[in-house]
Amino acid sequence: MSQNGIRILVVDDDALVRRSLCEVLSFEGYACSSVEEGTEALRRLKEIPYDILISDMKMPRMSGLDLLRAVKAQFPGVNVIMVTGFGSIDTAVAAMRLGAVDYITKPIIDDEIKMVISRIAEKKKLLDENVYLRMKVESVQRQKCCDIIGKSLKMQKIYDLIGVVAATKTTVLISGESGTGKRLVAHAIHLSAPGAEQRPFVEVSCGALPETLLEGELFGHVKGAFTGAIRDRVGRFESAEGGTIFLDEIDAFTPALQVKLLRVLQEGEFERVGETRTRKADVRIVAATNQNLEELIRDGKFRNDLYYRLNIISIEIPPLRDRKEDISLLVEHFIEKHARDLKKTINGISDEALQKLLGYSWPGNIRELENAIERACVLTRGVMIQTGDLPENILNSAEKLAPAVGTAGTNGGSLKDALRDPERKLIVDALDRAGWNKKEAARALGINRTTLYKKMSQFGIDVSRKRTS
Repeated sequence: MSQNGIRILVVDDDALVRRSLCEVLSFEGYACSSVEEGTEALRRLKEIPYDILISDMKMPRMSGLDLLRAVKAQFPGVNVIMVTGFGSIDTAVAAMRLGAVDYITKPIIDDEIKMVISRIAEKKKLLDENVYLRMKVESVQRQKCCDIIGKSLKMQKIYDLIGVVAATKTTVLISGESGTGKRLVAHAIHLSAPGAEQRPFVEVSCGALPETLLEGELFGHVKGAFTGAIRDRVGRFESAEGGTIFLDEIDAFTPALQVKLLRVLQEGEFERVGETRTRKADVRIVAATNQNLEELIRDGKFRNDLYYRLNIISIEIPPLRDRKEDISLLVEHFIEKHARDLKKTINGISDEALQKLLGYSWPGNIRELENAIERACVLTRGVMIQTGDLPENILNSAEKLAPAVGTAGTNGGSLKDALRDPERKLIVDALDRAGWNKKEAARALGINRTTLYKKMSQFGIDVSRKRTS
């Protein structure tokens, strides 16, 4: 989950060089990993789809040129940058002929490597955009994938990725804010796989279970394993045999459980709680989180090796505020759904009411939008949802935004500035309601605590203020 979607692998037998490069590149927002020799690099490339490989020319066991040849043969889409000693230009030219995209000389200058990688990243971005724009033109734009609604370019990319991974048993990590639809994406992956109707889909909300119960829930237990274990119980992994297990809020795993999950991913084996018999797990694992796992790794709360095993294929779901072109489709879908449940005739929503929805920031994402439409369907007395049927917080947000936008237009302010005050007020209101309990306020806003702290700092809200209740 890098900030810019670029994964980089550094290969060098000098630990100081590896650490220094990764620090520089991570600070620039890239997801950077490192290994000390070529064979380990090839093994890592089989597990993780890296975009860029930076390799030293002189290494034990496998030289940089040999590694370059192997990478271009097995992973032609990986961009390779070679690092060579000063005065070894002939070797660098040979590397370019073999397919390296660029080379840098030692000692490595930070600005130089950043410029080279920025150029590669920009080219990749343009190529990706061209591919999807061409697909958009050449094919019928999808507005739905299983139960997922959306026609935006970002959703088209997710639909395509679902189609690619569904036919495999590859582990998938889904990330996104609360309420964005991570469960729907997991279910779509399962349903899009061949023979899905005969295979189970098992969901575990890991954050909803105390750690004392989660292990037994996942792996099962035998009679007498602990107080209250009056009979043998089959765990969720066994229930999902041959199908898909969806582990929501994977960040809730304790260190001990992380080790056991890593074993399932690596060996396909586990034991029930209180049992010595080893069992096999033939399941596809789809995990989801609304946390930044890379930050948790840095804080020592999540295992680095488990992250790489989970993050074979990553699907990042954009928040609703970043795909507002999908709001009208979602509104239409939710009106039809709830009007049917309520046995009411509702033909749509007024233009004015729809504009209020389009102007709102949706901190709770799609879940908040559906709640707003369900409420409007209950309250409306006509055949069209009107502005007065919408929740007060949406109307208040739109009213406060209107003069700010006008002021920005006349005084030369930006839209970003116009949005600051209503967003700041929403955060302060949520903190007040939660008695300044940051965890509860973040849950009410539909964001994680890390995001809340960043926004509090951004808006000058006292981060150190303690809870009052």
